[in-house]
Amino acid sequence: MSSPHSPNQNHLLAALPAADFERLAAHLEPVPMLLGDILYEPGGQLLHAYFPTTAIVSLHYVMESGASAETAGVGNEGVVGISLFMGGETTPSSAVVQTAGHGYRLERRLLKQEFDRAGLMQRLLLRYTQALITQMFQTAACNRHHSVEQQLCRWLLLTLDRAPSRELIMTQELVASMLGVRREGITEAAGKLQHAGFIRYRRGHIAVLDRSGLEASACECYAVVKKELGRLLSDVQYRQGNLTAVR
Repeated sequence: MSSPHSPNQNHLLAALPAADFERLAAHLEPVPMLLGDILYEPGGQLLHAYFPTTAIVSLHYVMESGASAETAGVGNEGVVGISLFMGGETTPSSAVVQTAGHGYRLERRLLKQEFDRAGLMQRLLLRYTQALITQMFQTAACNRHHSVEQQLCRWLLLTLDRAPSRELIMTQELVASMLGVRREGITEAAGKLQHAGFIRYRRGHIAVLDRSGLEASACECYAVVKKELGRLLSDVQYRQGNLTAVR
């Protein structure tokens, strides 16, 4: 089993061959990620890439008015900071810790150096980037065409896939900010899901009681995102059985 704070809890790091991993291991800095921590701000220089293990990071776009919405989430399946190896040093969005936990960060020079080796790390990062783009596209379509209840089900399921437990520390205000909707809409949608027995909500905590019920109530967007991530990483072999599959 992995230690409580092991790089092997991140799917991309766990998929590296032993020699590649050992080359990076000494440079992977463990970092606590507290709720609300800002990893990147719009337009700021990106100094590190972050590989979450138990934390979940929300990629946000903030409008001039101050309104914001999540474009994608990143957990132990991926990396925060794709701009570093895609040719940019900045990003117009922000990266904020949505669920507290831990992760590892890698200095940008070392990430780019490893990417430029054109080995498995490069292939993993590019495949993950394609999956992340799919998530962004699907989020945009979902926010435009599906109900708040469907959006909430999608968001809860994606969060649940990355979380170590079925209880999420999350306020309705935060969820409303993630989805870019009014808090009243989240209150109504959460009330319906609770009445159906799918979740239990108390202030600041959401416990998922019936995952299959959430899946049945969600739109097709959740399945599209999950299927694409699984397809792109389906042939990944993890070192020494550290992980079995991308959830």
